[in-house]
Amino acid sequence: MKNKIRFGVIGCSGMALRHMEGVKQYENATLVAYCDLDDGRLAAAGELYPDAKAFKDYKEMLKEGLDALIVVSPDQLHREMCVEALNLGMHVLCEKPLALTEEDAKAIMDAANASDKKFMVGQICRYTPSFVKAKELVDAGRIGELTFVESEYAHDYGHIYEDPLRGNWRKDPLRNGVVGGGCHAIDLLRWIAGDVIEVCGISNKKYYPELPYDDTHVAVMKFENGVIGKVFVSVAVKRNGTLRSVFYGTKGTIITDNSSESITFFYTDDEGKLQTESVPVDVNSHNAVAEVAEFCDIIDNEKEVLTTALEGYKTVKTAVSIVKSADMGGVPVKL
Repeated sequence: MKNKIRFGVIGCSGMALRHMEGVKQYENATLVAYCDLDDGRLAAAGELYPDAKAFKDYKEMLKEGLDALIVVSPDQLHREMCVEALNLGMHVLCEKPLALTEEDAKAIMDAANASDKKFMVGQICRYTPSFVKAKELVDAGRIGELTFVESEYAHDYGHIYEDPLRGNWRKDPLRNGVVGGGCHAIDLLRWIAGDVIEVCGISNKKYYPELPYDDTHVAVMKFENGVIGKVFVSVAVKRNGTLRSVFYGTKGTIITDNSSESITFFYTDDEGKLQTESVPVDVNSHNAVAEVAEFCDIIDNEKEVLTTALEGYKTVKTAVSIVKSADMGGVPVKL
């Protein structure tokens, strides 16, 4: 019998607890330790996982003989934590975004490449049932050849960015909303349509003037396979949060999001007539359990990582380039 994979988790937020649950549900894994600076969060995690050890200093936690680490910390800390864990010989799953700058993302990628351990980026949209189904339909050719794709990250930070436990780190000038949150929509489009070769972005700040970055961005994108795209990112819109996405092809269209129980699927039948179908899907927009299950399976069975550090780096570079273009007044930026 294999030894169970000994996991540590940095962070005890709601998202981190979902990752802990993923470890718990995987038969050949065990949660050994968790870490957070807040006593209340540590206590809450302790009630759920009494057999795991609590830490306030993640460096001390890394001395517990861990096989693998899950990093669910503020984005600014990813480089330091990931590189240290890799250098200590641990497998690492890092939540999105990989980092906030190209420099930090490349440093993590270099450390991952130099290690013989598994490194995976937690781009959660790749585990959202509606988006998984959309990719299946696209890959199966059900809408023909892709022509245009679009996605939006609409999220109001107003109720969270002043909360010291949930949001102060979101006000860091380094963490532009496009990189920190918009990476969801950007990575989703990259996952389905391929790599981006050029972007052109514009932005404004009408909602929260106190933020150190523009709160709303729009960008058009050119993909290497000739597909064109659009991404909308706002951390201030007055509506429910959404990742509404549309995929247009020569024979059909898919309209979906992360919170609806069905996908709207237009397709051309064998007689050339346009048909419409509502495809039912589960609703699970933060499917960390599936994400952790894949990571455990990769470690357990020596499989290749699909969402590699390079994938994370490309998504960060695309997001950073959108911000750069917007800061220059819409000047196109080649990747």
